[in-house]
Amino acid sequence: MYNYVDLFSGCGGLSLGIERSGGELQLAVEKSDMAAYTFYANFIDESIEDDSWKAYVKSSIENQVQNRVAVSALRDVLDNEVAMAGLASSGIDVVVGGPPCQGFSLAGRRNPDDVRNTLPWEYLEFVKRTAPKMVVIENVVGMSHKFSPDEEAPFVQLQQALRETEPGYEVQGVAVNAVHYGAPQNRPRLMIIGMRSDVAQQRGIKATGRLWKSAFTDDEKFEPAPALAPNPTVSSKESPTIADAIGDLQDVLPAPKSRRSTAFHKSTSTRTLWGLPKSKVRREHLPNQSPRKHSESTTQRFRLYQWLRDNGLQPRLLSQLSSGPAEAASHVRLQLADAKYPAIAPDGALLADSAESMFDLMVELKTKKHSQKALDWSQPARTVVTLPDDYVHPSEPRIFTVREMARFQGFPDDFEFRGKETTGSLRRRFEVPQYSQVGNAVSPFLSLAVGMMIADVL
Repeated sequence: MYNYVDLFSGCGGLSLGIERSGGELQLAVEKSDMAAYTFYANFIDESIEDDSWKAYVKSSIENQVQNRVAVSALRDVLDNEVAMAGLASSGIDVVVGGPPCQGFSLAGRRNPDDVRNTLPWEYLEFVKRTAPKMVVIENVVGMSHKFSPDEEAPFVQLQQALRETEPGYEVQGVAVNAVHYGAPQNRPRLMIIGMRSDVAQQRGIKATGRLWKSAFTDDEKFEPAPALAPNPTVSSKESPTIADAIGDLQDVLPAPKSRRSTAFHKSTSTRTLWGLPKSKVRREHLPNQSPRKHSESTTQRFRLYQWLRDNGLQPRLLSQLSSGPAEAASHVRLQLADAKYPAIAPDGALLADSAESMFDLMVELKTKKHSQKALDWSQPARTVVTLPDDYVHPSEPRIFTVREMARFQGFPDDFEFRGKETTGSLRRRFEVPQYSQVGNAVSPFLSLAVGMMIADVL
């Protein structure tokens, strides 16, 4: 057993894997009351309802820290001397979290007002003041992009900043993909994993000094993980597909019953397997499994994306018609000429009986969106994002539900997401509804591998 603090915790994807590996939550800090509501309901007390939650959010930071979920900015926790004194004296083993780091720069030390630098430095300040044995920083691949020719990428600079954070840390950079850890989803991420220098020296652990990359265990490029990196857990043949993950939630495709799908559903069946309290709620239906309602034109467009996929045609043909040059129409006509007609969508709806009528339909449904695509039953999902519009269900003319997205991440079925299901464009600046909670989360399959690594080296 080891204790941990989760900063920028979101709904709890990173904590979930840590818990399953033997971690014991000391504190989660999350600014969004929606995401924190989900975290509290699953990790602390599922019986809490909206009115009680609103009262909790208004309570003091000291009370929230005592109850292990602080609904506030990290800065507010850092400025609360009572809370920080208690945390510093408690002996924290591990601090994990994903502060926004894409614009991070060591030059931020000279410009503390630069918003891009604020949150990573606050994270490191928490590390300095509590001196945990281990630190895990998770973020997106964008951290590797240089923002200036005169500086290293934020990912490299942040590693150096952690090394220099008192009392000093041995630091390993890793590039991981959740699909290599059992998630039915391609989800590349960067992580920085550090061990306090004195602890690392006692255990004879050293970082490699270079970026380690995950792979399937049967890949010719597979390299066993160094001490401070999570070992991949599946081969390419064991990696679950969309059908394995959600085939049981609809009637179009018979739910697969392979060893691969069975293993996936066993692992995601209940949150008690992940170290969380057993749910006392009896449900007739899965939570968060409400299909979204679409307009007739949107539904028809989704059918069209599915038909394009099944005929080996690119979904971007629609956006080319909308914003491409004049010759785009000729290109689209040429592409449609060799397709099969009549054009039938997977749900049986007739789209067009000839190439000419299909072209007319595409002109009618053209869109400037270029990222929408119908996914394939036999493949893993693309990276789950906070906006659900881009990914179309393989055979039903709709986007995926929150639960289906959660399956792609690896959340157990009785892990209930609270708050709004989705929100408007302006409110996305400060609201974190269910779809965003899922899209922002670390895959529990990946965080489990991280937790197992932590348990092993500690």
